[in-house]
Amino acid sequence: MENPYGSEPVPETHGRLIRWASFYDRLTAVLFLGKEGAVREATVGLANIQKGDRVLDVGCGTGTLTRVAKRRAGEGGEVCGIDAAPEMIDVATQKAREAGVEIEYHVGIIEDLPFPNGSFDVVLSSLMLHHLPPDVKEAGFRELLRVLKPGGRFLAVDLTIPRFSIFDRVREHLHGHASTTRQTRPNEDMMRDAGFVNIETEKMGFAVLEYYRGTSPS
Repeated sequence: MENPYGSEPVPETHGRLIRWASFYDRLTAVLFLGKEGAVREATVGLANIQKGDRVLDVGCGTGTLTRVAKRRAGEGGEVCGIDAAPEMIDVATQKAREAGVEIEYHVGIIEDLPFPNGSFDVVLSSLMLHHLPPDVKEAGFRELLRVLKPGGRFLAVDLTIPRFSIFDRVREHLHGHASTTRQTRPNEDMMRDAGFVNIETEKMGFAVLEYYRGTSPS
């Protein structure tokens, strides 16, 4: 597929691509009700990122979470971000460069991660799972487990919307597909089927957000 925006080609995927990098940050600021910084800090805290960790952010968007993760991982840590939309990667790369932060960004998709087995201590995902149809999500969880080291940690933050709510209907219209709340099995069930252990999910206390956490078997 030809890409009219970013510098890398658009990968083939059945997941939803978010192409509007130019105002993505403004939209997320509204979604987080002015608390984006606190949400990002809570996310890396829940993932228990340590100094020296190697971290992957899947569906990194414009790279806000990756930069917070890099601060936690420190100079000895390595942080990578992937997104299916090349224009998101272009913006994330530019923002990291301007901030003087060393982060590796790639165009990539969750169902075919471009990394060897056991590459990361931590994998993150923020507001991305609800964009994935069931088959992509199931394949994605298997890939996330594959690239984690034994005992590695996965932490995803996503929307939690009451079924058939007005927000859910609007989201379905905007995304062009039925939302996660109505068309898939629970994320924790898919994680369990993929092979994750120590799975838990809980509301985050920020608007309509919840987290999913699990580990790779040791």
